[in-house]
Amino acid sequence: MTGLTIHDRIALQDLVHRYAEAVDERDFPRAAALFTGDGVLELPNPPATLDPVVSHTGIDAVTAALGAVAAVPVTFHAIVGAVFDPGPTAATATGRVTCIAHHLTRRHDRDADLVWHIIYRDHYRSTHTGWLLARRSLHVAFIESRPVAAMRAPGPTG
Repeated sequence: MTGLTIHDRIALQDLVHRYAEAVDERDFPRAAALFTGDGVLELPNPPATLDPVVSHTGIDAVTAALGAVAAVPVTFHAIVGAVFDPGPTAATATGRVTCIAHHLTRRHDRDADLVWHIIYRDHYRSTHTGWLLARRSLHVAFIESRPVAAMRAPGPTG
């Protein structure tokens, strides 16, 4: 096992933040491009299951899976913690990324925020273009629902 340089850690931090930003901006092809060609996205089926039960392999499958987020008018992913560890080779790493994901919807003529407290269990691979997600497993720690006083219309905020 080899160590991660400060440059590796900065690049991994940038990677996980770019993923959250691309999902919130509804740019699913850009989010999926952060995966290796054979990358895997593992998702739960909340509220029935909070741990991953479905796998999507490859850029096209990841793009399609992320597209389901488009049904939610507004999302806001806040990365609240990230820990990266070296993998078994210099070209691999693992990570535990915690995130609070807000899903703003209209329910019963009221705006509501379905808040997922997420733990991503990641495997990364260093490529000629930089660090990419080789596997991302989404685990939901818990879900809460909150009323929303106001909600911006969907779309880029500039």
